Amino acid sequence: MSDAKPPGDGRAAARRAVGISAHLREAGGQRIYVDVDDLSVTGFRIQSVHGLAVGKRVFLTIPSFAPMQAEVAWRDRYCYGCKFMQPLHPAVLDTIAKRYPGQL
Repeated sequence: MSDAKPPGDGRAAARRAVGISAHLREAGGQRIYVDVDDLSVTGFRIQSVHGLAVGKRVFLTIPSFAPMQAEVAWRDRYCYGCKFMQPLHPAVLDTIAKRYPGQL
């Protein structure tokens, strides 16, 4: 898996490298801990040992932010890509990326 990729690789928006320990919850399920390692206005990538099914609705909670609804779009072992149901405002993305910088 590569880290930050610009649009032009088939993605709707540029990704930002982040390092976030967050909670993820499937609709009607329990919270699990996940590591968010990239984020864009349209979605995010997480690492988790918990099995998540493609197509499942989930809620991502980043500390100090309201839960954000998304759908699991793809899976590759313990790596998952999720698409937000409502895109993030660019200012929110900037705030999160500055608060939780990641490594490229």
